[in-house]
Amino acid sequence: MMKYILVTGGVISGIGKGIIASSVGTILKSCGLHVTAIKIDPYINIDAGTFSPYEHGEVFVLDDGGEVDLDLGNYERFLDIRLTRDNNLTTGKIYQSVINKERRGDYLGKTVQVVPHITDAIQEWVVKQAKVPVDDDDLEPQVCVIELGGTVGDIESMPFIEAFRQFQFKVKRENFCNIHVSLIPQPSATGEQKTKPTQNSVRELRGLGLSPDLIMCRCSAVLENSVKEKISMFCHVEPEQVICVHDVSSIYRVPLLLEDQGVVSYLSRRLNMPIETRPRKMLTKWKEMSDRSDRLLEHCSIALVGKYTKFSDSYASVIKALEHSALAISHKLEVKYIDSAYLEPSTLQEEPVKYHEAWQKLCSADGVLVPGGFGVRGTEGKIQAINWARKQKKPFLGVCLGMQLAVCEFGRNVLGWKDANSTEFDPDTKHPVVIDMPEHNPGQMGGTMRLGKRRTIFKSNNSVLRKLYGDAEYVDERHRHRFEVNPDLKSHFEEKGFRFVGQDVEGERMEVIELDDHPYFVGVQYHPEFTSRPINPSPPYLGLLLAAAGKLQSYLQKGCRLSPRDTYSDRSGSSTPDSEISELKLPSISSD
Repeated sequence: MMKYILVTGGVISGIGKGIIASSVGTILKSCGLHVTAIKIDPYINIDAGTFSPYEHGEVFVLDDGGEVDLDLGNYERFLDIRLTRDNNLTTGKIYQSVINKERRGDYLGKTVQVVPHITDAIQEWVVKQAKVPVDDDDLEPQVCVIELGGTVGDIESMPFIEAFRQFQFKVKRENFCNIHVSLIPQPSATGEQKTKPTQNSVRELRGLGLSPDLIMCRCSAVLENSVKEKISMFCHVEPEQVICVHDVSSIYRVPLLLEDQGVVSYLSRRLNMPIETRPRKMLTKWKEMSDRSDRLLEHCSIALVGKYTKFSDSYASVIKALEHSALAISHKLEVKYIDSAYLEPSTLQEEPVKYHEAWQKLCSADGVLVPGGFGVRGTEGKIQAINWARKQKKPFLGVCLGMQLAVCEFGRNVLGWKDANSTEFDPDTKHPVVIDMPEHNPGQMGGTMRLGKRRTIFKSNNSVLRKLYGDAEYVDERHRHRFEVNPDLKSHFEEKGFRFVGQDVEGERMEVIELDDHPYFVGVQYHPEFTSRPINPSPPYLGLLLAAAGKLQSYLQKGCRLSPRDTYSDRSGSSTPDSEISELKLPSISSD
């Protein structure tokens, strides 16, 4: 039988449900189970594709082109799985499917209501989606972790709570459990950890018919025993069911934190799961990663020049891809967020302090990254940053819009086309170096871009990026764009050493650019950050970090191999507890 773990949240949203759901999945996967994940978002939007990044953070793109909540990115990175658009369930999708059924006449003669029709549709969706294979071996998952967005008590999440109240009896108690994530505030005035918000939140959840099996307490410091006992007494759980999830140095420590508090042994008893108690290779790697990230001494700074820099979740996957790459080369990452509008000459007149601060950050960075985005605001500032990186020979990576603007910058300042621009920003330009793709601009906004996994073919044997990809002939990466580089003007650029080294299968779409006589000047039309993994960083980002740390040439000369101190041990596949324990000690005493 499929085992379902529902993760709900209380007190406030943005409490870390996504990381906790991913971590629970990770420790179960390390026990040899196949784990899948579903994220439920109670908003009425059909998907996350039309959101501003300031609403819910970045829009994550899946292989099948689904535009989804960024928590699905956490699931993919932690569990190393590939999800589909139906793993993100929204109120809009549910209502749309029920209304379509009603129009077809499937409910003929019936009054269509929230209970039972909407709640049944939710349960059917979860049962169907939980069975879809997400691992490379195409086996059906055994455990499904379901995260319910928002907080318990919100009007919009009520139909979902009611659906799961019914669901727990349909699938039987031994196949369903509820983890409730709650906040334990610690007001600075008294310094005392307060349990009342958690008590109220659990009372509300139980009033709606769900009783939590584990209460995960988010707090800044370790939970005191007296507080644990108080929560246990007032929330109708044993003290061992109260789990402390305090702030840690790196999110890679969260699975280890849950494992240390017996979450696996509790779930195996509660859900009657046959879990092997052998030492677990996967968690050893997580421990090595977290130990290494705490011990890093060398620094590397990357200027992230974007327009949504006030909210770091707007670039969640980009930051993660940079972190994975920095960790792989044993450097501590420092991201310098720069609002691209502050780099523009107009800011010098209006807010000179911000202008000089922004340029100071840019000039002191070891590398420059211009990520994707939409709309004209801040684009001229991004072009200024690209111009500086090109002239100063600073390592540069442009992603999606960043790559398109690198084309605009080169057109303006090297080819002498002063009005070179994208038709997205200047429809009447004489030199449209970036144009819209007619089939991806039908007038409707949602889900009409060029989305999902597409193949890019390398056209050159001496491309730096091709070498970073292990000399692959082609790569499959995820896209999300409505505009493309104008293929008619390609020859003008290539004459001046600005090469289009990667193109789509038809050879019509420009996918990868590289500049001759530059340590690392790369632009990609796709979003490589979406497939970056902690132990397997994304090659374009790894190249940027290597170049910024001055290690790119030696890395390429060694045949794209990291030095031994930068790799993870493969010895962690051992099966005896003694060798496993001695291995866990290794990282802490090594010269690293």
